[in-house]
Amino acid sequence: MKKEAVGCMEEADDTAETAETGSHDPEPGSGGATRRWLVFLSAGLALVLIVALLIFTDIAAFTVIGAILLGVVIMSVGVFLLRQFATPPPPPPDPGTLRRVRLTYRCPSCGTEVRMTSAATEDPEPPRHCMEDMELVSSEL
Repeated sequence: MKKEAVGCMEEADDTAETAETGSHDPEPGSGGATRRWLVFLSAGLALVLIVALLIFTDIAAFTVIGAILLGVVIMSVGVFLLRQFATPPPPPPDPGTLRRVRLTYRCPSCGTEVRMTSAATEDPEPPRHCMEDMELVSSEL
């Protein structure tokens, strides 16, 4: 009983450390092994599911395997998109790194004009509008 209480307290300490540091792994090198283990576990479960569906149902093998592969692809795309949303945007550049420019661009398709007042480089790439690069109309110093 005492060992269980100590184990629960250690888990609570790990949870508190995770909340403070944002790290889910108590040891820095154990993340790869845990992910690998989860991949093998999910692959094993998928294999068991395929075998069970093939044995206990009258569904064709190609249909079962295709449905499971399609599910894995959809889930992989979903996880990828969620990770992209979780990634924070890059920090803005320092105010000293932006240069003052006065460039006016015009869209060749619709005629929309845009004035650029600051850029990271002295000769920035033209913005895009209507799926085309805008044309430089004037550059004032």
